[in-house]
This record gives sequence, structure tokens and C-alpha cells, in this order.
Amino acid sequence: MSATSPDPGRRPSADDLLVLLAVGRSGRYITAAEELGINHTTISRRIAALERAVGGRVLTKGTGGWELTDLGRSALAAAETIEAAVRSLGAAGGERKLEGVVRLSATDGFSAYLAAPAAARVRRRHPGVSVEIIATTRRASTQRSGLDLEIVVGRPQVHRAEAIRLGDYRLGLYAARDYLAEHGTPPDVAGLRDHPLVYFIESILQVDDLDLATSFAPAMRQSVSSTNVFVHVEATRAAAGIGLLPCFMADRHPDLVRVLADQVRVQLTYWLVSRPETLRRPEVAAVVDELRATVAERGAELLGDRHGAGAAAAASPSPLRP
Repeated sequence: MSATSPDPGRRPSADDLLVLLAVGRSGRYITAAEELGINHTTISRRIAALERAVGGRVLTKGTGGWELTDLGRSALAAAETIEAAVRSLGAAGGERKLEGVVRLSATDGFSAYLAAPAAARVRRRHPGVSVEIIATTRRASTQRSGLDLEIVVGRPQVHRAEAIRLGDYRLGLYAARDYLAEHGTPPDVAGLRDHPLVYFIESILQVDDLDLATSFAPAMRQSVSSTNVFVHVEATRAAAGIGLLPCFMADRHPDLVRVLADQVRVQLTYWLVSRPETLRRPEVAAVVDELRATVAERGAELLGDRHGAGAAAAASPSPLRP
């Protein structure tokens, strides 16, 4: 039931405000209930009580789950103050102890080589924080339920969320030494038509920038294709064809040779997406800080500059970039 004026006999309960905080961050009653250790019915009852106390709706149902109203955002600010005060009670020497679960989704390569080490650093500094990583390659979701952070490729179009640019990375063409010994090295981009491509399954690829990444070349017949970039790397190493691979993954394998490196440098960008209220959680902010630091530290590796060279190329990306 929606209240139209505050109940003069009731002030907002701190417990009700903390329930709103959990729902506002996750967008789901069920997720909030799991986090707080109460049931879905109790969540609904506490939200209704809070709305009676403040005299209006604090949540509205959207396509991506529950969204905060303007009144809800005001109440959420009060809830964050309460949460900070409660957390400070257990702090030793004034230092805030972080705890909680941070759930993020990211592409396969980012999950393994960037998110995992960033999460490990968070854990070393804050043992009470757990990080759950869901590996997936997709657009930014309109339904962010159950996720705190999403790492996507290409600038996302988001509503009621913040998009933070993390950094660039490059795809390059690679082939196994055995493959090149048998089939020869293409002399130029036009020569790629004589070679099969190892890449994503075109018909189910959801990310526009990755779909456009092959526009640099004439039509190449598909060889082994997969939704998982680790499959691309291993199929290329097994001489299935020429792979269009993230440089920071392919350069780890001495049996792979970069092909047409001066002509094919597809530059893409990682973006982080999250709700503004989620980003204000201290444990989430700690993960975001480590993600940004990890991407910055590995900038040359992400751009395929293994030996510190290629700075000029990084400053002036190939015209072949999509």
C-alpha cells in the first residue's frame, strides 16, 4: 500500500532503513533477504512500514528490478549514515573493517587475468571481503539484479547506473608456428582471405564492439569458434587457423606468433557498470579501486607492448580499429 503522508505517530526505523539499503543496492527482495538473513515477506513488510513512516513510495518496479524513487534516495542516504555508524563501532583504532560479498561479472579474459588478481589483493587487505566472479561476455545488463559490478567491452548505454572507463586493450592476429610452417604467413590484410579465422560464434555474439572487430579483414572462413576466449587461444595454439586474440592473453604463449602486427591492432575498451548506491558501499569501492589499479599497472600488456615498445602506436591507434 502506498502512503501519501507520513504517519505522525511513527518515525522511520533504523532496521527498515537498512532493509531499504539492501534492496536499493541489489534491486531484488530475494537478494536483500539472503544478505540480511531474513525472509522475503519480512523485506516486503519492512519496506511497507518505511513507506508509511516517510509518507510515500521509496521503491518502484522497473524492468531491471526495484528502483529507488526520489524519496527512496533521500532515505537511502540516511540508511548509509546508519550503516557507517554501525560499522565504526567494531573498528579497531578508528580503522574501518570491511566485510561482505561483492559480486561481479566480466569477460573470460578479464575475469582470469585482471579481476582475479585484483580480488586477491582486496582479500589480502580486507580478509572479511569475499569476491564472486561470474565469467560472461555480454552487453551491460538492464537487469542488474544480484550483481554489484559488471565489466563489459565497449561504452555501455545504461539507465540509473554509472559507467566508469577502466582502460583500453587490443586484439591482434596470432597463429601457431606449426600453422605458419604449413600454410605460410599472409603477406598483407588481403591475404587473410586464404586463412580460416578462430574467433567468437558470430550468430550469438552479443557485444557490438567485438562483432565489429573483424571488419578490418576480407571475409575469412570460420574455423573453430566459441563463446569462450580461452577456447580461441587453445584452438589457435593447436593450429586451427589464425586467431583474433587479446594480446594480453596470446602474448603469454611463446608458440604463438603475432601476424600483421603493424596493420591489425583492434583497440577496445573495458567499462565498469554499477548502481550509484552500490558504488558507495566501502567493500565495493575497495574492489573498484583494485580493478582500476590492476588495469593501469598492466596497460602495456593490455595493448600488446610486451617489451615496452609501441608507445607511439598506443598513442595513435591503428585506423583499422572499429
